[in-house]
Amino acid sequence: QDPTRVVSPIIDIINLDTFAYVAASSDLRGGFDWSLHFKWEQLSPEQKAKRLDPTEPIKTPIIAGGLFVIDKAWFNHLGKYDSAMDIWGGENFEISFRVWMCGGSLEIIPCSRVGHVFRKKHPYVFPEGNANTYIKNTKRTAEVWMDEFKQYYYAARPAAQGRPFGNIQSRVELRKKLKCHSFKWYLENVYPELRIPEESLYQTGIIRQRQSCLESHKSEDQELPILGLNPCNSSKGTVPKAQEWTYTYNHHVRQQQLCMSVYTLFPGSQVLLSPCKEGDNKQRWGKVGSHIEHIASRFCLDTETIGDTNESIKELVINPCESTAMSQRWDMVMS
Repeated sequence: QDPTRVVSPIIDIINLDTFAYVAASSDLRGGFDWSLHFKWEQLSPEQKAKRLDPTEPIKTPIIAGGLFVIDKAWFNHLGKYDSAMDIWGGENFEISFRVWMCGGSLEIIPCSRVGHVFRKKHPYVFPEGNANTYIKNTKRTAEVWMDEFKQYYYAARPAAQGRPFGNIQSRVELRKKLKCHSFKWYLENVYPELRIPEESLYQTGIIRQRQSCLESHKSEDQELPILGLNPCNSSKGTVPKAQEWTYTYNHHVRQQQLCMSVYTLFPGSQVLLSPCKEGDNKQRWGKVGSHIEHIASRFCLDTETIGDTNESIKELVINPCESTAMSQRWDMVMS
């Protein structure tokens, strides 16, 4: 007997209308994507080949959450549930990460089957809406347990950026007290199949406003390049380096090691290039229709004309988003 093993049955389906019993596959385990969306996934051929006995427990990165058995003393030792989560959703990620990272394991027992009636809608009310509640709960999980990898959660679920998620101090202290592993350890030892987005998946191209392209320009007396608009200059399909931009999985707009950023979140703040920093919300941008939205401020990338009409230059700034402002309309021509 190992009290640190948390076990779940195979969850069969009971039809809501007819109560017909539908047996689920015994070759499934729990999985998820970076948005913290739960899914059942087939065991790989390699994993199946290792299973000499079909009754052997199946190690699973995550449990569905509704049906599992845990030793009461171990449950209390681990910190029970995160009681600041609301109503429904996301708690299975939190307890699954906590079990694995803090010395336990999760298993599905093929010989144990429980039938479950899956409703078509929730029988209870979400005061802030189902989606917002799920975001709050999964955001608490990401902030406490996912370390630097939480950036991929925010990249996959940008609506979570800036959303309130309550106080997590007691859960952070619990993790320290239990001397838990890092999320990097979890990815390497429990769920190596969850692919970390690679540079090769990032999109590269130009950012255009009518016939002008976003361009970086560096003069001798400046440490970092400045941003401006200049006529698009792609000859024979080749884009000049100064007009070539990479839009990354975690919402950076970058050239080499420099990212589009702002120093302050006020309207009219200048957009600058600064060294890229993972997790710096002032460097995160999202494409929303024809706008490029600065995620932390919710303002939009804009141009302002500086100087008199003869010597005018266009400076890049953030301003409140306006659907009719031509200076806020951009095409990101990426491939």
